[in-house]
Amino acid sequence: MTITAAFVLFAVVWFMVFFIVLPLRLTTQGDAGSVVPGTPRSAPRDELVGRKAKITTLFAIIVWGLLAGIITSGTISVRDFDWMGRMPPVTATP
Repeated sequence: MTITAAFVLFAVVWFMVFFIVLPLRLTTQGDAGSVVPGTPRSAPRDELVGRKAKITTLFAIIVWGLLAGIITSGTISVRDFDWMGRMPPVTATP
């Protein structure tokens, strides 16, 4: 895995985890009963984006480490997803 591929994999994993963590423990202004004028009732009550970004980074590092380990070890390769048999066969290198 190249450095660029590792960075792209981390970015994808980070955003996927972020979108999972973002709605957790969300208290809306409507739930709290104090809606700020000009905002919808579904707007978040507190600003916890920084804290959620830190939590996301911790979980993303763990998930990225697992995925990078699987990819670099060769346990799962691109050929494992070639269900139609369109990739040429692997030739033995002398």
